[in-house]
Amino acid sequence: MIDPYGLALENFTATGRWRDDDRDAGAPIDASTELAGGKKVTGPIELTKALLERRDQFVQAFTQKLMMYALGRELEYYDMPEVRAIVRSAAARDYRFSALVTGIVRSDAFRMQAVVKDDGAGVQASADPKDSARVQE
Repeated sequence: MIDPYGLALENFTATGRWRDDDRDAGAPIDASTELAGGKKVTGPIELTKALLERRDQFVQAFTQKLMMYALGRELEYYDMPEVRAIVRSAAARDYRFSALVTGIVRSDAFRMQAVVKDDGAGVQASADPKDSARVQE
């Protein structure tokens, strides 16, 4: 399965520079793709418009990815109520990035993370709330 969002952004290099031709392929870049709902887009401008049509879904997905980065782990089912609360709170501030970051750092999931410590003998405490009582060797 090919990433439709990546295809729509294909004109950008890894450093964010715009390009019209794929130098390696020796051909013009075709940034047209079809998103999950069947919406066809032909580049970053149309992708932006498509994402803004479903702003709440975009912010939800963005918040999940940002929270995964902040926590250093995949999200679990028990994280989703906090994610939804962060998104609802950010909606009152027009979904500002700062509102999302503030919501994440104030969340219990972020504030109550256990620090994994190595006692030198290879014993580490788990930071995962599902197995917080378990010690891994």
